[in-house]
Amino acid sequence: MKIKSGFVPSGKRRVAFLCVLVALFSFMGFNGNSQNVKVAKNAPVFSKSVYEGNDKVYNDNPLKAGEFYNPIIQGAYPDPAITRKGGDYYMVHSSFAIFPGVPIFHSKDLVNWTQIGHVLDRPSQLNVHNTGISAGVYAPDIKYNQNNDTFYMITTAFAGGLGNIVVKTKDPLKGWSDPVKLKFDGIDPSLFFDDNGKAYVVHNDAPDKGKELYQGHRVIKVWDYDVEKDQVIPGTDKIIVDGGVDIEKKPIWIEAPHIYKKNGRYYLMCAEGGTGGWHSEVIFVSDNPRGPYKPAPSNPILSQRYLNPNRANKVDWAGHADLVEGPDGKHYGVFLAIRPNEKNRVNIGRETFILPVDWSGEFPVFENGLVPMEPKLKVPAGVENKTGKEGFFPNGNFTFTDNFTSDKLDYRWVGLRGPREAFVSTSKKGLQINPLPVNIKEVKPTSTLFLRQQHNNFTYTTTLDFKPASEKELAGITLLQSEKFNYVYGLTRKDKDVYLVLERTEKGTSKIIASKKVDVKKPIQLRVKADGDNYQFSYSMNGADFVNVGETVSGDILSTNVAGGFTGAMIGLYATSANDAHPQNLVQ
Repeated sequence: MKIKSGFVPSGKRRVAFLCVLVALFSFMGFNGNSQNVKVAKNAPVFSKSVYEGNDKVYNDNPLKAGEFYNPIIQGAYPDPAITRKGGDYYMVHSSFAIFPGVPIFHSKDLVNWTQIGHVLDRPSQLNVHNTGISAGVYAPDIKYNQNNDTFYMITTAFAGGLGNIVVKTKDPLKGWSDPVKLKFDGIDPSLFFDDNGKAYVVHNDAPDKGKELYQGHRVIKVWDYDVEKDQVIPGTDKIIVDGGVDIEKKPIWIEAPHIYKKNGRYYLMCAEGGTGGWHSEVIFVSDNPRGPYKPAPSNPILSQRYLNPNRANKVDWAGHADLVEGPDGKHYGVFLAIRPNEKNRVNIGRETFILPVDWSGEFPVFENGLVPMEPKLKVPAGVENKTGKEGFFPNGNFTFTDNFTSDKLDYRWVGLRGPREAFVSTSKKGLQINPLPVNIKEVKPTSTLFLRQQHNNFTYTTTLDFKPASEKELAGITLLQSEKFNYVYGLTRKDKDVYLVLERTEKGTSKIIASKKVDVKKPIQLRVKADGDNYQFSYSMNGADFVNVGETVSGDILSTNVAGGFTGAMIGLYATSANDAHPQNLVQ
């Protein structure tokens, strides 16, 4: 059955690389229709997929009328950028080596969001097949150009020989063009379309050669942009910010620039301090889009870095923001931040938050953006909170159930380095995964379908119908921070017996920490439950009584600030015919 992408509300050459990609997917049997994939005789079938979030912050802070939760998009949807056309808002996020890339959301009111797909959803647009999970697509920007009624998405692709690229469309619901490779270096590009028809690109770059003053010293450049040719104009590049707000203080990682126009003046907003504990948002002003730009006297305008590290319901690392005018005429800013667990670990990753912005004075200021953030906000005037209903993306504590019986696969399910259609098909029995001869520790497309971890406390359960024929076959669940940091929990064979194995991989070194012989005459339920940093794996043969496999384990390797990188933990339905996680005689 052909899988069509859709939202189901149930519960940095190019030709050479494309040739490689086509060959790769030919090897996989992929031609856009999973019917034509040669499926293994005993390919595992997954059904009854249930993700349940249970964070204390939501239990302790129930919503009242006229309120909504912050973050607005939970889980690893970082680096938000937003644009508006009339009454429609569109928001995009970084996706790194996830395929399809650059998730895109739509809203009418900044509260209720629907994922309408991914901007880069074809192999001709995105080549990340040999890319580490935290490479790939960084910091996309989306802009609507009212001068030609066209939407643009510009980003940096650290894969496939692309670098900085731009794609465009007249209608985000109808797909995006193939990428145009842009002729400049650096990262984090953003477009600005002036009302006089002129266009510009701003981006982060290294200082001029020989002028780097310290580690983390970066600059912001501006280029004139030719809208007809979709290319920067050679020789127009100019450094408009050197180092940051005050170079004498050696600010690090000035990046993620955006230009806005208000009352005839131009405002340049950037992230500063690096996307970690010193993250912030700063603002500059000029009478010309090409500068010179003068910093506001009271930067930063958003940060959580000065606060008590032991504060309740901690939100941290706030920055990398974008501004938009809301339905009530007031400005709002979307930005990334984190909600660490009780051990200050960042398993969920960087999430998308929003705050109202006071722009009644010369400079915009995020309201309550320099004090501890609250879990709830007031909705804009006239807006009703419908999150989790009528197809809108859920937030707070929610349950997402998927039986995989629809021909449309929910957009929340993503692949890694390659299309989902290369290895999955749906039927009345559930989701069948055709195992590729690749295991989760390889930097190749894997036969794994992923959800993002969206809570510190969650339970994930799935039913698996699978009888492994050899020790090279394994199917089950993986919890993935990266190819070098992950857990694998699944069924495999040893001699004549079937075992559940639990494997921990840290810094690329794997160890079996539990194994248990099981009878799989009928489907088995697999479960992982997280209580902050504590993760427990279990199974059930009758759907009611769950038996733990091994002891409670630490979620440390699933944390960004332990494993490194930029992604949050992913929960994967995993199958492989290149298994190397073998049962051992361990004391239970």
